[in-house]
Amino acid sequence: MKKITKLLLITATIISMHSLAQEPPKQENNKTADMAAMARIMDLKFTQQELDTMYEGIQENLANYRLMHKQSLSNQVPMSLWQNPLLPGMKLDTRPDKIKWKFPATEMPANKNDLAFYNLDQLAYLVKNKKISSVELTEFFIQRLKKYGDTLHCVISITEEIAREQARVADKEIAAGKYRGPLHGIPYGLKDLFSVKGTKTTWGAAPYKDQIIEEDAYVYQRLRDAGAIIVAKFTLGALAMGDYWFGGRTRNPWNIATGSSGSSAGSASATAAGLVPFAIGTETWGSIISPASTCGLSGLRPTFGSISRSGGMTLSWSLDKVGPICKSAADAAIVFAAIHGTDGADASAIFARFNYQQNTNPQSLKIAYAKNYFDRITDTSRSEWKVLEAYRNAGCTLIPVDFPDSAAYSFNIMDVVISAEAAAAFDDFTRNNVDDEMTRQGKYDWPNSFRVARLMTAVEYINANRHRYLLMKKMQELMSTVDVVICPTRGGGNQSAITNLTGHPAICLPTGFDSRNKLPTSITLIGGLYEEGKLLAAAEWYQRLTGWHLQHPDWVKK
Repeated sequence: MKKITKLLLITATIISMHSLAQEPPKQENNKTADMAAMARIMDLKFTQQELDTMYEGIQENLANYRLMHKQSLSNQVPMSLWQNPLLPGMKLDTRPDKIKWKFPATEMPANKNDLAFYNLDQLAYLVKNKKISSVELTEFFIQRLKKYGDTLHCVISITEEIAREQARVADKEIAAGKYRGPLHGIPYGLKDLFSVKGTKTTWGAAPYKDQIIEEDAYVYQRLRDAGAIIVAKFTLGALAMGDYWFGGRTRNPWNIATGSSGSSAGSASATAAGLVPFAIGTETWGSIISPASTCGLSGLRPTFGSISRSGGMTLSWSLDKVGPICKSAADAAIVFAAIHGTDGADASAIFARFNYQQNTNPQSLKIAYAKNYFDRITDTSRSEWKVLEAYRNAGCTLIPVDFPDSAAYSFNIMDVVISAEAAAAFDDFTRNNVDDEMTRQGKYDWPNSFRVARLMTAVEYINANRHRYLLMKKMQELMSTVDVVICPTRGGGNQSAITNLTGHPAICLPTGFDSRNKLPTSITLIGGLYEEGKLLAAAEWYQRLTGWHLQHPDWVKK
């Protein structure tokens, strides 16, 4: 929506709803004036006779709304409507796929601090072969969290007691020959919108900073079953927007004068600084890809519905996704293999086959690039062009394609969908004036966005989703011809909004550093629905060619 439209919506909402809440005006020609004003800003026009006829129905609706508003709804209560990225006729492979993990022979570093930047397969080798215990590794990362966490403003809580107990159990199991896999004994952190029994779950927002939800989120359960050790819960932009939370702004380890972007701000900052080997984030619209790319990481946003969201804060039922933020695409594959699937508590989540094997030869893949997006990048020295060059130099024939943009995304579908669903998810928050407790109250912060969305009609929301369906068909037409599409992470087009709406998976990869601000640059690869295996294979290939994922901020290596 345009800025002026948002201001008009706020003004009209306040005037109109206040007026309708009063006794009907005595003068017949005044009682429908507010209805006419509301109609105009909804791009509608009614005659006076139509308005008069409508008036009684509007009053009846208002009485019904008031009855509904007396019934409080927890954020945990879902909709009865569920998004499904699969189109009619599409078939899903659900066969289980056994992955045979291979770990490179690894020795303990001469400088123990170097462990902070080991990849997961290296740490797994050390733990499995008892070159370091899980207790020792866990304590190492707890101390790093204490040393750097305050500087980066990335930690909400360090889960020391839980972590130390889980690490002791992991060591006993490994000693007894009960090895659970590559995450057994490996520390990690969760974005603090996931509930874990015995911890606070703050959602990054002042009104909820003391909130305790006695439930173990699905993703936490899966990681616990894999033997991973939770050492921290990380910051997120308040209610999953941006990098500002109730304690300040989460910092980018590459330049602490800048933010880490959001909303999985702490997960990205902590992983980039080597405070954990990996972390879990979520994305509704950019909240994994944006902070991961900003902090020079590999952030995997899986297919919508590939990981159950139970036990997590709801922002948007049809858009929220869970995914790993890691140092490499190979690490992301290890984590995704452990957490994908469902517990049945999230009706949008399913179990789909993760068809993946390490060191897959990606030359058999059909890899394309979004020519219409790259054509907008006229500076041919930028890293995006060097990505294409790297693939071509390695023998890959890149297929130029037009990403479905202006023709299929001619208006801001995302703004309609996310605004309506988020405002509904936080209805009580707005209605009971909890929003006044938020630390940020700007024009585009959630409190005001939720208020603006109150005037959106169900008709507009439903029709936006009908346009979304057409967009899904356009994306499927493209992805039925290729396996992976290379897109600029920034400065190209609407691929972030489009693929979040259609549910397609994406991964961002570091590609170097901007010559002006010295911050990491990035590229994004888009995959087919539930084809994370092919997507990660193409991403791993690029990282083997370039090694940008092996760069880390110097000041946190000490």
